[in-house]
Amino acid sequence: MMGQDAEWIDWLRLEQTAGVGPDTARKLLTVFGLPANIFSADLSALAKLVPERIALALLAPVSLAFQAQLERTYQWCQQAGNQILTLGDPAYPRALLEISDPPILMYVKGRHELLTASSMAVVGSRNATAQGISHAEKFSEALSHAGLTISSGMAAGIDAAAHHGGLRGRGSTIAVIGTGADIVYPARNRALAHLIANDGCIVSEYPLGMPAIAGNFPRRNRIISGLAQGVLVIEAAAQSGSLITARMAAEQGRDVFAIPGSIHSPLSKGCHQLIKQGAKLVDAAQDILDELGILPLMSSMPAFEPQQQATSDASGRLLGAVGYDPVHIEILAERTGFDIASLSAQLLEQELEGNIESLPGGMYRRLG
Repeated sequence: MMGQDAEWIDWLRLEQTAGVGPDTARKLLTVFGLPANIFSADLSALAKLVPERIALALLAPVSLAFQAQLERTYQWCQQAGNQILTLGDPAYPRALLEISDPPILMYVKGRHELLTASSMAVVGSRNATAQGISHAEKFSEALSHAGLTISSGMAAGIDAAAHHGGLRGRGSTIAVIGTGADIVYPARNRALAHLIANDGCIVSEYPLGMPAIAGNFPRRNRIISGLAQGVLVIEAAAQSGSLITARMAAEQGRDVFAIPGSIHSPLSKGCHQLIKQGAKLVDAAQDILDELGILPLMSSMPAFEPQQQATSDASGRLLGAVGYDPVHIEILAERTGFDIASLSAQLLEQELEGNIESLPGGMYRRLG
């Protein structure tokens, strides 16, 4: 039943062999060329490269557990849009071959051709502000309209917003996930995952059925950055995982971009740190396109000019007092002269209209 797929079966078997991690697999492939040659080698040849216990595991008959995983993988591959790419596949993205540790096997769901398209990674905080979500969507949409595919990690917050923005442009989006390709994590992104599977591409290096394990997510970041020409960081705390992606991008020779924010916001600390270290400060998608030498199709680029709307004197005074840095409601009362009750009502009204956002601790700030 699976004879025509024998090549990827050997790659899967290599990946699933106990004791064979990515480094060991690459060492064996460098010497033997293909997994089939590894499994047909004699014990003495293998023992020159790996400990004897691993050599014996490579030559042992396949286990019942592997046979079950093989059947599960085969059935997954029979579904429309699903396929496996290996290091030996001509369709394997060349950009990943340039990084130091490319995945030996990837599970791909959706438009696999996007993996070889020009792309930009967009990453940031899972606990993003409304302003950060807006930036991620608008920047990603603009870059996608200009022909760049948006790659990210399908996490909550900035990642999800970036995927939504990418889907609205011709470049579409790639989601590199930290679970098996048959699992949606977080569950709240199920509808988004469906959209990406239909119009974009979902990629995982992890076996089917792999649950969300914390260590998987930092590791998958090298694929997010590796596929892209550069990485844009939007809202990242000082210890954010997005900084890992940015560091990997720099090590891979990719450009790193960052959007600055308020000096008072913890979610700006990571971006400011990157800028101090040499990341390119951007405040418009065109900055990125100029840096990459890409000419956008201006007729298809969305316009981001702030909407002008008539405001009452009270509303105008309030918006002017809020500003773009977080400010406490008691400070706003002092600035505007409004009592707390009427001020709270006006703040709620402006928040519902999308002009400001409320933050923890009775803080507010204006949205662009």
